[in-house]
Amino acid sequence: MVQLGSRFPQFYLTSPSTCPYLPARLERKVFTQLAGKSARSLNDALTHAGFRRSQNIAYKPACDGCSACVSVRIVADEVALRPWQRRILSTNSDIRGEMVANVATHEQFALLRKYLAVRHSGGGMAGMDEDDYVAMVEDSAVPTHIVEYRVPRQHGQRSKLVAAALVDVLADGLSMVYSFFDPALSERSLGSFMILDQIERTKTRKLDYVYLGYWVKGSTKMGYKTRFSPLEALTSNGWILIANTPDGDAL
Repeated sequence: MVQLGSRFPQFYLTSPSTCPYLPARLERKVFTQLAGKSARSLNDALTHAGFRRSQNIAYKPACDGCSACVSVRIVADEVALRPWQRRILSTNSDIRGEMVANVATHEQFALLRKYLAVRHSGGGMAGMDEDDYVAMVEDSAVPTHIVEYRVPRQHGQRSKLVAAALVDVLADGLSMVYSFFDPALSERSLGSFMILDQIERTKTRKLDYVYLGYWVKGSTKMGYKTRFSPLEALTSNGWILIANTPDGDAL
């Protein structure tokens, strides 16, 4: 690691490693710790500057000769539902989302393992154990919660957990840190459903944005993000509205 500065907060630079989105390239990240009384305001400021949170670390890509990772956010109050989005909401009208404390459960972890095995078997999180999951969920110095999405069961049985989203509360919006769902229910489009639900939760809180993290042009893992509009991207000229196209051609 290379230390970039000596003033608080201190930023560090990771060594190069294989990029998870563009395998032919190497990635580096600049990061700092989120701790103490200033953690919340620092996380807000860094999120606005394109950083993401992982546990008590805020990080941002700092790759040599590459700027493919683009931070994007949905302007919640200006969203006009499209027919395909209305269909998703109708399909999942039986699901109930409940906001709970950021406390990891065995049930959540079992669903995560199922999700990773099908959707990201070769990814960096594939080897995550339950202790890792507890750290991902509970190690946070900023306001954080989980939204559990459940389908009711018959005859008094407990409802079934089918999806979950770890969400940070920012001064101007909600940041979707990580979400996962039952891959056997692909017909429900649960990933998109959770984003639509977070848009409504953002409006209810009278906040402005749903932060989706990074979009990478050419990465099939990230293509779904450009299906939502209005969508803003962080550029060298600040946050700008981009055209809603399947592959983000506006950028």
